[in-house]
Amino acid sequence: MNTEVISVATGSKEAVHDITGECLRFLRDIGASDGLLSLFVPHATAGIALIELGSGSDEDLLSALGEILPADDRWMHAHGSRGHGRSHVMPAFVAPYATIPVIGGKPALGTWQSVAVVDLNVDNVVRKVRLSFISGS
Repeated sequence: MNTEVISVATGSKEAVHDITGECLRFLRDIGASDGLLSLFVPHATAGIALIELGSGSDEDLLSALGEILPADDRWMHAHGSRGHGRSHVMPAFVAPYATIPVIGGKPALGTWQSVAVVDLNVDNVVRKVRLSFISGS
């Protein structure tokens, strides 16, 4: 298994941050062939999404999460920014992990799919993502 931890600057606002390029670079750098790319965000308030980006879907995702998980004072987990507790619930909707088949060194994503870190927690401006490649050979 090859593994690497990357840092992702998500900033101080809600973000859907594209890391597809970092995934491609990782696979290229290790000389990946066929196997599985595992992504994991070791944070209680972030997730990984496979989603079309740049066409409005990223804003739609943030809007939908805002409707499901409003940034208000209803949350029992109530330290940090207003509505911080919702960030701790979000990984139940956007999991902190994903597994992608890799064929010929490239992630087997759909035509419009990208890999993104989803972060509603405005109190943390940098996230870590563990990329791991598992090969059968």
